[in-house]
Amino acid sequence: MENIKKGSKKLLNAWAFYDWANSVYTLTIASSLFPIFYSSLFLSEVKTVVAFGFELKNTALITFVTAFTFLVVSVLSPLLSGIADYVGNKKNFMKFFCYLGSAGCIGLYWFSLEHIHLSLVFYFMGLLGYWGSLVFYNSYLPDIAFKEQQDHISAKGFSLGYIGSVILLVINLAMVMSQETGEAKRLMMRYAFVSVGIWWVLFSQYSFYYLPKGTNKGAKVTRAIVFNGFRELREVWRDLQNNLRLKRYLYAFFVFSMAVQTIMLVAVYFGEEEISWGSDDEKTTGLIVSILVIQLVAILGAFLTSKASAKFGNIKTLIYVNVIWVAICFYAYFMHSPMEFYIAAAFVGLVMGGIQSLARSTYSKFLPKTEDTTSYFSFFDVAEKIGIVIGMVIYGTIDQITGSMRNSILFLFVFFLGGILLLLRVPKETVKTT
Repeated sequence: MENIKKGSKKLLNAWAFYDWANSVYTLTIASSLFPIFYSSLFLSEVKTVVAFGFELKNTALITFVTAFTFLVVSVLSPLLSGIADYVGNKKNFMKFFCYLGSAGCIGLYWFSLEHIHLSLVFYFMGLLGYWGSLVFYNSYLPDIAFKEQQDHISAKGFSLGYIGSVILLVINLAMVMSQETGEAKRLMMRYAFVSVGIWWVLFSQYSFYYLPKGTNKGAKVTRAIVFNGFRELREVWRDLQNNLRLKRYLYAFFVFSMAVQTIMLVAVYFGEEEISWGSDDEKTTGLIVSILVIQLVAILGAFLTSKASAKFGNIKTLIYVNVIWVAICFYAYFMHSPMEFYIAAAFVGLVMGGIQSLARSTYSKFLPKTEDTTSYFSFFDVAEKIGIVIGMVIYGTIDQITGSMRNSILFLFVFFLGGILLLLRVPKETVKTT
């Protein structure tokens, strides 16, 4: 199709609609139904599985696989970003990862303990496809929208993604709850995974139809271009040595984000294993309701945190939010009942939305005067993903050794406490070290 002019309403809407297409992965598979399905495969008295030559606790296994996937993503992101900056067919790259992720979702239909390695490959494909496609999706923004349009259309994409993912999750929940037995419920969950893959592929076609191939700068994909992303990260690291405030803030962000992202990824596994649910029906419904509570309250949390930062300042607000996270870690260690879990979910949502939005905006405010903001945010994203890898490995290791996720969640308070101490060391004004 002939390319539509930059800034046109049709092009902007087509770009934002990809959020509607792919956000169903994060809510249905990453956050809610798959953790419930995965945990249901294990008998109450048998929570281990043999994989990769080791006998691992079920929650530790999925934690380690998730950490490995994010490690791959953190390595691929700079490579893909370097290519996306130069190549003229970024849409093909975006399609590849979209279809890879969709195929992984559909493949989860056959997930079983008997074929655990192949099953984990499907899980890996879904996670990699989602994050890989986002690299190219995000890189389209300056190509399709003018600066004054970017904030609005980015927010619109987020809103579409939230609405679409909630709609499909409610449909999938109705499918699951329509069944009486555990095996029948698992079958509905398998159909739900397929529905995510189909939804992702079908609705992404609207975006692919209108999005241009990419902005061709006339450069061939050489070795230098492929590794350009890593060189940009190295340059950012060098610049950070001369910006004490930004450097110290990044240290603090790396530490507290490590714990935040880990909790977000393991919350449902924790609720499934450690909370005393009355029945399987109550467990399934309760865990999904908790996810919806987190999603809804996170919007309120982002708003309240924005108001607090305007009154108290970004760093002070982040310190207060980290204090709440410390309290949540201790609270989670002692909670057992569904109501206690719902209360924890509400507080997690409140501070989750706040800390994510404020952390990124604070970083943006601390950036030096530069036109190369892409490299700085690429550095920020890679730091966040490496933090996820470390956090998940530590969490999974403690879970594997002690046999309880309570010990893992309690240990995460160390990172929030470390984040508080590091935030206290961030200078109020920009300080040049040379």
